[in-house]
Amino acid sequence: MAEQFASRRIDLPKVVSDAQAKSFVEDGFLVVEGLVTGEELEELKRDAAALARGRYPCKSLSPLPETMSDDEVLRNILCIHQPHLVSPVILKYVKHAGICGVLSQVVAAHLPHWDGSVKCMQSMLFVKPPGFQGQAWHQDEIYIPTRDRSLCGAWIAIDPATVANGCLWVVPGSHRSGYLYPQRDHGNYEEFDTAAESWGFDASDEVPVEVPAGSVVFFNGHLLHRSARNRSNIYRRVLVNHYMNAWSRLPWGRQEDTTFAKCDSRKVVPVAGVDPYAWMGYQESAGEVYLRTCKQNDAAVATRQRNPQLAPSETN
Repeated sequence: MAEQFASRRIDLPKVVSDAQAKSFVEDGFLVVEGLVTGEELEELKRDAAALARGRYPCKSLSPLPETMSDDEVLRNILCIHQPHLVSPVILKYVKHAGICGVLSQVVAAHLPHWDGSVKCMQSMLFVKPPGFQGQAWHQDEIYIPTRDRSLCGAWIAIDPATVANGCLWVVPGSHRSGYLYPQRDHGNYEEFDTAAESWGFDASDEVPVEVPAGSVVFFNGHLLHRSARNRSNIYRRVLVNHYMNAWSRLPWGRQEDTTFAKCDSRKVVPVAGVDPYAWMGYQESAGEVYLRTCKQNDAAVATRQRNPQLAPSETN
């Protein structure tokens, strides 16, 4: 697989203006409407149900019962983690030319000599059925560290995202300092899931990011963001993929036999420009695909309420 990427460059068209790219650097997020077509959205909706039903054989992804209708399947899903590792449909949207064209303009636009090279390390397919919780304030770079502050989420709105159904809320400019805020247990399990809450900042400037279906929200890994409970009667389906500057190594899942400086996860997919580390090869990670259902999350909340000393990773 290394040879496949070692000798070729992925060239993509310029999608957004220089002014838009600059606003991403300044504000920490950028909304681009209409990047994904209606036909493509329908394909993503079909694949969400197919993944949950076990269309793609995967030992770590247990299919939901065949007796469930598609609607019942979706109403039981919180999130499918790393679906691009087994689904060619999701992988296609990880590499989507329009989305990756924007990424090649913004991911590391704060760096003076960046050449537009980008790699992906994560995908998450959120369904967020009616009534389901959101996630409290957090910064993605707490979970996926980079060395140059280039982590970027591409948040594809499969359904319209509104305040009612739990759209993103962000604090514009909160990424600029590069500071990762401390986290704590929020205690509000009716509104948010069990993930810890970032705190110690002024959120008075927060704004909702309401977008029509087919829009993509790009946001920096240091940007403070959250989402609330889905209080509507429709889904808030989202495919969010995470990317970074291909020239920055990825110290994610640190190996014990190496130093932090040398640590570099190769569970990545090149999507723009070049991969300067293609000679190192790529790691297989299909075992990291898994599904979280709403019922499982409710059980996790109950467990954590009984045992508040447990970390979210021990209950999810």
